[in-house]
Amino acid sequence: MKNPIKFGLLGSGTVGTGVIRVLQENAREIEERIGAPLELKKVLVRDLGKKRPQLEGIAVTDNIEEIIGDEEISIIVEVMGGIHPAREYMLRAMEAGKSVVTANKDVVAQFGKDMFEMAEKQDVDFLFEASVGGGIPIITPLKQCLTANKLTEVMGIVNGTTNYMLTKMAECGADYESVLKEAQEKGYAEANPSADVDGLDAARKAAILASLAFNTRIQLEDVSVEGITKITPMDIEYANELGYVVKLLAVGKDAGEKGVDVRVHPVFLPKEHPLASVRGVFNAIFVRGNAIGEAMFYGPGAGSLPTASAVVSDVIDAARDIVNGTFGRIRCTCFEKKKLCSLDDTESSYYVRLLVDDKPGVLGTIATVFGNEGVSLKSVVQTKESIADHAEIVAITHMVEHRKMLCAVKVLEGLPVVDEIRSMIRVENDRG
Repeated sequence: MKNPIKFGLLGSGTVGTGVIRVLQENAREIEERIGAPLELKKVLVRDLGKKRPQLEGIAVTDNIEEIIGDEEISIIVEVMGGIHPAREYMLRAMEAGKSVVTANKDVVAQFGKDMFEMAEKQDVDFLFEASVGGGIPIITPLKQCLTANKLTEVMGIVNGTTNYMLTKMAECGADYESVLKEAQEKGYAEANPSADVDGLDAARKAAILASLAFNTRIQLEDVSVEGITKITPMDIEYANELGYVVKLLAVGKDAGEKGVDVRVHPVFLPKEHPLASVRGVFNAIFVRGNAIGEAMFYGPGAGSLPTASAVVSDVIDAARDIVNGTFGRIRCTCFEKKKLCSLDDTESSYYVRLLVDDKPGVLGTIATVFGNEGVSLKSVVQTKESIADHAEIVAITHMVEHRKMLCAVKVLEGLPVVDEIRSMIRVENDRG
């Protein structure tokens, strides 16, 4: 066995505590896999006076210089979260010749280019398996195991909070506000849940996944984002009756000459789709390639130990590279510059729910508007229940460009017989 590989840990919260626990419980196996002992030398904390039983016997500091400037430390593990000062600390660590492991989706999604350039310049590793999907291995498969493929689609449930909420709405018939409150009480949702329910967390992960899948740099601002705040129990009930479930998906597709299509939004997903059975706080990523066909990666998308599992696996890889002197075996894979598919050019089927006057001829009027705007209808049904001289119409379209759908909806909103467009939700994987 060689001399210990020493690393510094930035942050001692939920994930940091999990990293320490995994290292302690699996120390012997980790040492054998690396070919050298792995030693946590120092942990960066915000408040030295705070009691931290999990750090008993471990050196702590509130001064980043004591870690970045320590020549014995060869790997920095960043689990602080947030963009600043995490981004600056990681860049400085690599500039000092240290490999970096992070779980920070915010930094990877927005400043990945800076990170990869610094890692290549200094000939060190920058690893981020835990930035998407918690304990699910997906970054390494996209960068290594699936590189023989031309990937055409990557699509996933990558936010446990919203998946839990949609699952509860489907199973209990509860409304959005009540399931949000329950998610907050259980600790699945933050006091301010906007990053989750508005789709921003999933959008960051979508940018990372699409960049890796299609070998082109996708920025956070390139992702079209729509959250789940407008989803109602009625939408979920209709979905079930029509053979679908409602999921918030991060979607990346190769749209050919139109470019790369990357978006986050709720969808009607056919019940037979592999992602449809993913319940609760679990995550899953579905990949389609020209050689492998279809594959799905499933597991816990968050949590102390699952996320720590991904973090420590990256630390092991970085330590192996140190032992073998093989830094940066896989550099930045965004070697192409593909154009983005505009939101207007994206294609999908759609579910539309309208409140209309309950009188003869309305169905025909609605169908005529869709036809005039180039929207082909797969099915259109007027519900049996009458609501104060009004009725609901539910329509499912065939594949259509988003711009045509928007034009049709705008015309419908101006019709005297249409009181309200209550919902418009994409229908995924419906090629009928």
